[in-house]
Amino acid sequence: MSDQESSTSTSQTEGEVEGELDEEVDTEMEGEGEHDSKHRDSPPLQISSFSSTLRAVIRIKQKYHALKKRRQEAEGDGALTGATGRTSPKIFTFDGTTPIALSVPQKKKRKRRRRVMYPNRGKRRAPPKPARSRAKYCLYLLFAIVFVQVYNAIENLDDHLLRYDLEGLDKTLRREVFGQQGAVEGLLSHLKEYLSTYVHNKPWCCPCTAPAGVGKSHLGRLLAGHFRSVVETLVLQYYVLHHCPQEADALQCARDLSALISEIVERAEEEEKIPLFIFDEAEHMHGEILDVLLQLVSSEQTNEYLNAIYLFLSNLGHSHITKHMLHNSSSTSMAKSGRYSHFVKELTPILRNTLEKLHVLWTEADILPLGLLEKGQVMECFLDEMTREGFYPDHTNIERLAGEIEYYPEVGGHEYSQTGCKQVVAKVNLL
Repeated sequence: MSDQESSTSTSQTEGEVEGELDEEVDTEMEGEGEHDSKHRDSPPLQISSFSSTLRAVIRIKQKYHALKKRRQEAEGDGALTGATGRTSPKIFTFDGTTPIALSVPQKKKRKRRRRVMYPNRGKRRAPPKPARSRAKYCLYLLFAIVFVQVYNAIENLDDHLLRYDLEGLDKTLRREVFGQQGAVEGLLSHLKEYLSTYVHNKPWCCPCTAPAGVGKSHLGRLLAGHFRSVVETLVLQYYVLHHCPQEADALQCARDLSALISEIVERAEEEEKIPLFIFDEAEHMHGEILDVLLQLVSSEQTNEYLNAIYLFLSNLGHSHITKHMLHNSSSTSMAKSGRYSHFVKELTPILRNTLEKLHVLWTEADILPLGLLEKGQVMECFLDEMTREGFYPDHTNIERLAGEIEYYPEVGGHEYSQTGCKQVVAKVNLL
């Protein structure tokens, strides 16, 4: 419907309502006029007739306003819903009308998608390169620094061990010491571990216990000779029966020994080397000397006293070693390292208990036991001694000399010597 038609219909409805209201009012007024004309000839109006007229006027006015208000509400509802209000019927014709344009819903415009461009077979686009992070270079630099530090530390350990020539010591001990290859390997392992660094939290104390004649004194002499060629004056070889034979001089011997050790330790601190102290025949050491050594090896000392090696050679606990070997002999030779490690594991608690009862010095020491020598190993001692003295190494003569030595009863296919190689030098000198 056009705007012109809606305005004309609205004006017509308003005119019609007003006309209806006027007609109603006129009818009321005409009725009242007729009533007045009828009563003109009547006597004058009273108060009651005047009040009824006023009430009629008010009622007409209220009705007028109610109709008008109802009409306005109807027009408002029609304007909201798009429909015409209640009006008088109209004659429908096609004259003067305009065709109503049908509203066709329009389709929403879709966004045009970009066309996917595929690369040609011959030319392929390279994938985008990820952005490089600068933190990677810092990480690579950190790895390089750590690698250099570790490499230098390993090189420093090797350089520190090279000055002691442990490879040369290993060859010497394997060539000169007979029947104690397991003990030699254990000793070299401890030395390599301790000498690999210069700074320690305590000195290394090692009591080397064994029966008589198995080569512990010979082992001490070989160690002293090798380290004298490496660290020169930083080696002390102390024989108890020679340096302090009298018990009455034990206190003075302890003081002299303490002063001598302090002097060597201070010199070693200046040269940044580890000194070696070898005490042979330690079973004859007096209590005063052991007390002084206990103070020197304690961890409460200054740094220079913590970097030292104390090796004690004695026959303490030799009865336990002999008994254990005679009761636990097998076909496996004690010279092999596997058998020796089992031998040490079984004997260490027994020997430690025995040594701790003698003195507190042996409480935290690493005990290194040496086993008995078999008859074949005694024959090797004869062969080496005869070669040194210039005798022809006759096998028959060597067997004869080895047979003159006393042995324990054969156990498990092994024949152990009671005196080891102790009598070898004397018998060779009689030739």
